[in-house]
Amino acid sequence: MAYDAKKFMKNTKKLTLSALLLAIGIILPFFTGQIPQIGNMLLPMHIPVLICGYICGGKYGGLIGFMLPLFRSVCFGRPLMMPTGIAMAFELATYGIIVGILYENFKKTKIGLYISLISSMVIGRIVWGIVSYLLFQLMGNRFTWELFIAGVFLEAIPGLILQIIFVPAVVMRLQKTRILEMVRQNSSYVKYNK
Repeated sequence: MAYDAKKFMKNTKKLTLSALLLAIGIILPFFTGQIPQIGNMLLPMHIPVLICGYICGGKYGGLIGFMLPLFRSVCFGRPLMMPTGIAMAFELATYGIIVGILYENFKKTKIGLYISLISSMVIGRIVWGIVSYLLFQLMGNRFTWELFIAGVFLEAIPGLILQIIFVPAVVMRLQKTRILEMVRQNSSYVKYNK
């Protein structure tokens, strides 16, 4: 099996950027977490996961999305592992996977950017609701329709608005600087011999 330098560089770039976005996801809640109500409303861990899905693809976005809340729960106790951290892990993994896959399939257009973002947000919230329901049942508690609506929409409206404004702005900026193309494709500033 021949050594493929381009593939190695592409995977290294994606892994490095994913680790950077994981670190950002770990740090961001510290800025909003001083007031828990604000932190819960702004959804700071969601942003780096979505950006990771756009930049690195669904596989990396899903992995970072799944790891982030679990890692924060183990290291800092927030979010609580059961049921919040586990439900968030599935929700954020869904965000990363869906946004990465859809964005790739929509040929990286502006409309594709918003379709992939909103679709991942809706599907991720549904996954959160299903997992939360199952975890609440396991714990012997009731997960009501009111809890679902409050968790999905009412408490999260500022964060959802922030995601719809901020994430596309970052991705479009990365498109203009060609960073997105450089990471997702095999292009690089370095020339390799075959």
